[in-house]
Amino acid sequence: MPGTPIGVRIGELSRRVGVAPETLRAWEHRYGVLRPARTPSGYRVYGRDDQRRAQRMRELISGGWAAGEAAQAVLTAPAPSAPAPGVDGIAEQLLGTLLDFDAATGQETFDRLLGSRSLDAALRDVVLPVLHEVGERWSHGEITVGQEHFATELIAGRLRGLAREWDRGLGPRAILACPAGERHDIGLFCCGLALDRRGWRVTYLGPDTPADALASTVAALDPTLVVIGAVQAEPLHAAAAALAQLAGRVEVAVGGAGASRELAAAAGATFLGGDPVEAAGVLTEAAR
Repeated sequence: MPGTPIGVRIGELSRRVGVAPETLRAWEHRYGVLRPARTPSGYRVYGRDDQRRAQRMRELISGGWAAGEAAQAVLTAPAPSAPAPGVDGIAEQLLGTLLDFDAATGQETFDRLLGSRSLDAALRDVVLPVLHEVGERWSHGEITVGQEHFATELIAGRLRGLAREWDRGLGPRAILACPAGERHDIGLFCCGLALDRRGWRVTYLGPDTPADALASTVAALDPTLVVIGAVQAEPLHAAAAALAQLAGRVEVAVGGAGASRELAAAAGATFLGGDPVEAAGVLTEAAR
């Protein structure tokens, strides 16, 4: 288990880099710029080095380079500095311990993660990819429901422990919630942690929040921002009219796999692309 690769599928890599999947595949097959690993079921997954090389390819081609010349420059460029000892492979180690139901080692690995990286990096580079991999394996029947629940609960418990004081301070207030019918909230929770580290005061309502409960909380607290997270599109569709009404009183942003620009527009909200940490940065910049 610990040696199982962690990465993202080509669709997610495409979204992160801003290059069509067909172009990424061409760069992989013609030039060897991308070097995916494979999951036990045979799916290609792309890591941070693939993302770095693809981003550099895009930059060079945008600057007028031919694709072949850009690929040669990317492949011959010096590799980035190696991570600190003990950090490399920590995502694979954490995934392995979780799928083995090894709570003690999982907690130790999480401790080492938090001690070796900033919270932003821990969330972006390890926690979110591990959760994504767990979800993918569960959806393809490669792990059991018990493994998925165990992994999610251990990570969620550790994340909740980091949020004890996120309502303190003098920064702008953000209310975070999932719409009614949406029970998956770890991505939204990660966004809350990233907002907290950027000086926001976070009021977290969590999963399956009725529209009237959200509206009454907004009326009571007068926040600067409301962030809605959804893994499924249906709960956002159902909440669109209520969110549009709310957007007349406060800035509303929507993100998560269930969100889209069209849904955001229907709700009168800002669409948040990217991962939860990136979203927190975008929201913070927009509030300045």
